[in-house]
Amino acid sequence: MAETLKKGSRVTGTAREQLAADLKRKYESGASIRALAEETGRSYGFVHRMLSEAEVTLRGRGGATRGKRAPADS
Repeated sequence: MAETLKKGSRVTGTAREQLAADLKRKYESGASIRALAEETGRSYGFVHRMLSEAEVTLRGRGGATRGKRAPADS
């Protein structure tokens, strides 16, 4: 897939639909947007937009969260 895309080139029509489906499948399998962007040679924003167009439910940001702390078992 990555070798068929030239950086900055427009992706339209069937090629865009195929790319969106491929990105959706990989994202839903656990790949990050950043990893997909690097793999395809496109920007984070481009991949994010493609996933949004494909109606993918995006995951929340990772890292530490400030939720309630679990009670310690004594």
